[in-house]
Amino acid sequence: MGVTLSKGENVVLKQDGTPLADVTVGLGWDAEPSSGPDIDLDASAVVCGTDLKVVSDEHFVFYNNLVSPGGAVRHTGDNLTGDGDGDDEQILVDLDRLGAEIGQVVFVVSIHDAEARGQTFGQVEDAYIRVVDNRTGREMCRYELSYDAADETAMVFGALYRRNGEWKFRAIGQGYATGLGGIAAEFGVNVG
Repeated sequence: MGVTLSKGENVVLKQDGTPLADVTVGLGWDAEPSSGPDIDLDASAVVCGTDLKVVSDEHFVFYNNLVSPGGAVRHTGDNLTGDGDGDDEQILVDLDRLGAEIGQVVFVVSIHDAEARGQTFGQVEDAYIRVVDNRTGREMCRYELSYDAADETAMVFGALYRRNGEWKFRAIGQGYATGLGGIAAEFGVNVG
């Protein structure tokens, strides 16, 4: 098992001193048993330039846009219930294919139709994000969210970012009561 991170911590992504090139970012969660109807959480990735804004609307990768331009970031598909063990959704990132204009890839989880269903992250348990080296299958790092986000309907779990030519991962855990639309707008995605 890799490094367990706390909120705000980061780690350089290397395997035996060699920078990682191809990773899977796995996101998982469970709904509280008494939370009512199934909670449909959706993982997304925002591919940002060095200005920390989305490169283009097509660089917002989610269940309706599974692949970024050039194919460096790929969503494996939508899980509607979160049932089962392991990752509920995965996003594959080929770090070597991300050009020098890319500064970070931000990973977001939001509750689908949260307002209409009256659902929040206060009804979600055991949420985590992890980075796995695709070459070896080894988990490099993991961040488990540990606080009650009673009013939030979306959350930035973490980010892969480039610093001094190296890729690192940062555990963020920032909740938003404005849903996915609020996060997308903050990063400059046109959600109209």
